[in-house]
Amino acid sequence: MMVQTEAYADLRLAVRALCQRFPDSYWRELDQQRAYPEAFVQAMTEAGYLGALIPKEYGGLGMSLVEASIILEEINRSGGNAGPYHAQVYTMGTLLRHGSEAQKQQYLPRIARGELRLQAFGVTEPEAGTDTTSITTTAIRQGDHYVITGRKIFISRVQHSDLMILLARTTPRDQVKKRSQGLSVFLVDLRAAIGNGLTVKPIRVMMNNETNELHFNQVAVPVENLIGEEGEGFRYILDGMNAERILIAAECIGDGRWFIDRATRRARERSVFGRPIGQNQGIQFPIAQAHIHVEAADLMRFRAAERFDRGEPCGAEANMAKLLAADASWEAANVAMQTYGGYGLAADYDIERKFRETRLYQIAPISTNLILSYVAEHVLGLPRSY
Repeated sequence: MMVQTEAYADLRLAVRALCQRFPDSYWRELDQQRAYPEAFVQAMTEAGYLGALIPKEYGGLGMSLVEASIILEEINRSGGNAGPYHAQVYTMGTLLRHGSEAQKQQYLPRIARGELRLQAFGVTEPEAGTDTTSITTTAIRQGDHYVITGRKIFISRVQHSDLMILLARTTPRDQVKKRSQGLSVFLVDLRAAIGNGLTVKPIRVMMNNETNELHFNQVAVPVENLIGEEGEGFRYILDGMNAERILIAAECIGDGRWFIDRATRRARERSVFGRPIGQNQGIQFPIAQAHIHVEAADLMRFRAAERFDRGEPCGAEANMAKLLAADASWEAANVAMQTYGGYGLAADYDIERKFRETRLYQIAPISTNLILSYVAEHVLGLPRSY
């Protein structure tokens, strides 16, 4: 396992240098205004990072998933929020692995140059939740278009994305042998769809993440925007979920290290009863424990990412990396909050902002309970629980 290579060290330093241009005050102000980090995303685009996984022949950086995960980690470790970056990286996989050559030629170079943004991923529905095969949004072929009707919820960054990857049912459930059949993936041009059958309703959530409910009322999508084969969409979406979970694990590791850095600094500098609080084992031990758990999760992240890059099965590793990292970052968040005490609740210290952000990963993009069910069934051979 080659984790600490010079190439990775150079990448870390480059991302850190970019992130230094966007200090805590930048992210704090955005959080207070519930605003999109446009300047940060533009800087990432100009550096080529939003096209990290796009092959060089299409104008991207042609990076591995290991390298992409390092970029995400460093953004969060700097105190930022990698959300606007991660979506374009992992949604890209559906187009990269299953799109036609014509689709790749049409979209990938423009995405790499920053002329188009692909940051919206339309899968989750109000009633289906994580039971993706139960979605009811339909796409019915009518001549040279598919007509899409239905609802999606918790869809991020729609207002700042030109394109969206959308999963819809093209064959009714009662006409397929398996529930996972009959689902298809489309590339939706949001610029054409919004106002022409697509309604976007913002949802306010606990952290600064632009989230929406979408209503599709006979939205026409050209047949050529179907990705891959009709009816095979569920397999395509699953194919990208391992990458998504590995990348989210990297973000959690970045959060965890940020919290531990802040807690350690605070424990050294804050004195009560004539001694630094970090001299007390009641402060030391929780920080040390959280650090150990973050480092252990990091090893699983690299194991999963390296298996993914080699084209080896990595479902178990990707799921375990996401669970370990999400738990470790949440533990570190609580440790930092306890170390800061009342000051941790003050916005100026940024602990409460990052505390809210990292809590998301206990439930998204997949809940820790479902990961445990996956490991129980697919790794340990226990009966399916749902």
